[in-house]
Amino acid sequence: MRKFGNWLIDDRNTPKILIGIVTLSVLLRIGAALFLGNKIDELPGVSDQISYHTLGIRLSQGFGFTFDRPWWPATQAGEPTAHWSYLYSYFVAAVYWVFGPHPLMVRLLQALTIGVLQPLLIFNIGKLTFNSLVGLLAAGITSIYIYFIYYAATLMTEPFYITGILLILLISIWVAGNFEKIMENPRKSLFFAIMLGVSTSLTILLRQVFLLFLPFLYLWLIIVSRKKYLSSTIKLIAINILIIFLFILPFTIYNYERFGQFVLLNTNAGFAFYWANHPIYGTHFEGILTKSTYLDLLPKELFGLNEAALDSELFKRGLQFVIQDPLRYLLLSISRIPVYFMFWPSSQSSLLSNISRVGSFGVFLPLMLYGSITTLLGKGKNKVNIFSPVFLLFLFIVVYSLIHIFTWTLVRYRLPVDAVLVLFAAAGISKIIQKFQNNKVAHNS
Repeated sequence: MRKFGNWLIDDRNTPKILIGIVTLSVLLRIGAALFLGNKIDELPGVSDQISYHTLGIRLSQGFGFTFDRPWWPATQAGEPTAHWSYLYSYFVAAVYWVFGPHPLMVRLLQALTIGVLQPLLIFNIGKLTFNSLVGLLAAGITSIYIYFIYYAATLMTEPFYITGILLILLISIWVAGNFEKIMENPRKSLFFAIMLGVSTSLTILLRQVFLLFLPFLYLWLIIVSRKKYLSSTIKLIAINILIIFLFILPFTIYNYERFGQFVLLNTNAGFAFYWANHPIYGTHFEGILTKSTYLDLLPKELFGLNEAALDSELFKRGLQFVIQDPLRYLLLSISRIPVYFMFWPSSQSSLLSNISRVGSFGVFLPLMLYGSITTLLGKGKNKVNIFSPVFLLFLFIVVYSLIHIFTWTLVRYRLPVDAVLVLFAAAGISKIIQKFQNNKVAHNS
């Protein structure tokens, strides 16, 4: 039994508290969905929902992945696009096909699903990595985290993408902590391999950038397996890769048929890398470009290329920017750090953006830092080493952050990291409570 203020939390109370947290999470997200309503407006940080709404209508009406007019970033009317997540576009289209083109239905279904899944996943990761109290605290923070509430009600990939990442981390931590039970049972081993493969595949179909973290996840699983379960772990990873291949292959074939060239999944990496490292920035990155427009930066001689060819050529030119002046690229990347971890209000941001930023990341950042530092400084059985699940959480935070710091940085790209940092904020609160209780006991004695 563990004291928590005037409450007593034990295993019997945990389900009740968790139900309360999930209920709060769902209600807040449904409230946000109702507030945003049944129309798609230009809102800060979520402009992509206009594209997903439009694609959803086009798909549900049988027009395929095209727009009826010139569209961002450089797609002509009626021309094929692969810039947007196929999976999420199909989700929106399916809702529109059943209920009609009503964004509110997407918002409500998403709010309900995400409102339940995210706190539950965070709780279980926290329980496995730390303890039940940290899990409950992390779930509670997740339920009220303004960024998560806001994005859960928008037609964006972020809410499902974050949920997918949490599920992948949970499965990986469970496998790493139960190698003997899993690897020595062929059925269990296959089950978890399929679970990890499917969850990873769906997450990649939402945002292909997660592919860049996979080598680090696989390497960690191999190291944690040690020699005894090395061959079984490699088999698990092989199945995982095969499933990912089978999920992506249909879209690769579909892209080749439409564009006449190889496109693994989406046509957005080239645009992002080119714009992010353009010489117009010098050595100071801007989250939202003010010196020019993004379309103005596209080379005029490339106009007329289809979306896939343009994306490929832009990626090559982005690499040339790096090769021609690697020092500028390094300094430019360093300048992206404050943009990525921005937590303070800005006069250039809307009121909604400032409230979301300060009211979520700004409020919890001190606790995230405190919890991270005290966890890293843990000793004895609490010491962090490469074999501990906490190491995987830190690995994700560092690697995923570096991926965006060295490419294109926006605050919303940090949200998956926020979801993991919430666990350390909860760990920090737990340690503060423990110190308070210890001081109280010492004072009374």
